[in-house]
Amino acid sequence: MRTVIPPMKTITLLISLLVAAPALLLAAEPKHPIRNREERQQNRIADGVKSGELTPKETARLEKREAELRKQIKDERAANGGKLTPKERAEVEKELNGISRQIHRQKHDDQKAPPAK
Repeated sequence: MRTVIPPMKTITLLISLLVAAPALLLAAEPKHPIRNREERQQNRIADGVKSGELTPKETARLEKREAELRKQIKDERAANGGKLTPKERAEVEKELNGISRQIHRQKHDDQKAPPAK
């Protein structure tokens, strides 16, 4: 025997799903995209060290840039009640883009270090 759902309940269910879908999509976005991106870039640096694609000097330079950016973010958040302004967020994203490009370039240049054990 097959269960038949009354048309009004079907319409109510569809409307509920349409209303809830955007909220579910927003909830799926990361709460801290800058922090998550910094972590991913740190993992890329660590992978480059392990594989020998990054020399100690390259690694130190990348780590220094990352540390400077973390300090900048911390200072800007402290000045604005824990939040970044849209302009500051754009500057941070631009700097993260530059660091990402530098990681890629350094990992794919001809300089190699012995792989870390």
